[in-house]
Amino acid sequence: MMVKLTKIYTRSGDDGRTMLGSGARVSKADLRVEAYGTVDEANAAVGAAVFACEGPLPEVAALLREIQHDLFDVGADLCTPITPGEDPEKKLRVLPAQTERLEGLIDEHNDGLGTLTSFVLPGGTGPSCALHLARTVSRRAERLVAALLEAEPDATNAEAMRYLNRLSDLLFVLARVANDQGRSDVLWQPGKSRGGRG
Repeated sequence: MMVKLTKIYTRSGDDGRTMLGSGARVSKADLRVEAYGTVDEANAAVGAAVFACEGPLPEVAALLREIQHDLFDVGADLCTPITPGEDPEKKLRVLPAQTERLEGLIDEHNDGLGTLTSFVLPGGTGPSCALHLARTVSRRAERLVAALLEAEPDATNAEAMRYLNRLSDLLFVLARVANDQGRSDVLWQPGKSRGGRG
């Protein structure tokens, strides 16, 4: 799929509407637009995590760059509603193999981490903070795709939601990796600021 952008602004969205990959024009407040727009936001958060990881964790940074390509696939998939009888070879759809690859990466990177005894607070090192932020944006994108699947089940690829779910899991694991393999994770202490009560 080749994209050629010659002009950045078109004025075609000045009426509050935008064009889907199918050519249909919809409101910019449409749930589908909100879903793939949030995937774009997740991609930007992953880009920030790439920057944070480049020095201390170059292998993680390289992995995140690959994921950014997948996230463009997810956005392109969601931008183009599924039509009855469409030729799967002619549309860019997220495939189970992409989700399965994330599962393999989760298992690989989680293998060296200690068992958690509490929830982890988003924080620790700079790279871990960036990865946790990317994780939470990915979760929000997943929730929006779940809503889109409820609203338009026949026009939406469920694999896109599964991919986002595994991605947020991977980002959680990588955030622990960035915290010295979980050794410097900041653990939640329930009721910590309740003045000695509980």
